[in-house]
Amino acid sequence: MLERLAEFAVEEPAHRAGEDHPMRQVTRSVAADAAAWDPATRSRVQGIFDSLAPDWHSRHTEERLTPLRDALERGRPRAGRCVELGCGTGPASAVLAEHFEAMVSVDLSMEMLRRAAGGCAHRLRADASRLPFYDGSVSTLVLMNMLLFAEEMDRVLAPGGTLLWINSRGAGTPIHLSPEDLLHAMPGDWEGRTANAGQGLWCVIRRAGD
Repeated sequence: MLERLAEFAVEEPAHRAGEDHPMRQVTRSVAADAAAWDPATRSRVQGIFDSLAPDWHSRHTEERLTPLRDALERGRPRAGRCVELGCGTGPASAVLAEHFEAMVSVDLSMEMLRRAAGGCAHRLRADASRLPFYDGSVSTLVLMNMLLFAEEMDRVLAPGGTLLWINSRGAGTPIHLSPEDLLHAMPGDWEGRTANAGQGLWCVIRRAGD
């Protein structure tokens, strides 16, 4: 079940990705079946983001962080250890560091990590489909414009833990799932809150009954 909150400072994004966008197709494939994340797909996606890394930070404006800030304020994420997946060059890391007592930022692209500003988080190169964390060891997972590996997210998330799903341009984000698709992809029963904010949307979910 999703509780839909009132919209916050909603504005229309200037650019929108369609359903035929290559990353939209990858997003839907791996959310439905982790086996779709085969070596060829992994290599292709890593190559794309390595090539985008030199000017990645210039693509991010303060307005694109509005859905994340709103999710942290109204979504009620669990405090404790946060893992940020798909951190890129780190535009969201400083915001997250203000809210969590311990934090690790993860990305598949070494080129992205090399360009990330220091000081906000420990940074780790890893494949989010096989995270180097113990079962049930993470209080909150943050996925901002990031692929969803549902079984792996479920594995590392602690009892009572929360998953923050952020699309900075809403349905116009290349890596996009609707909140309903997010809940459907996760194993078992999940519940949470969602809202449109700024140019994007957010959803904060936890296992039902936690």
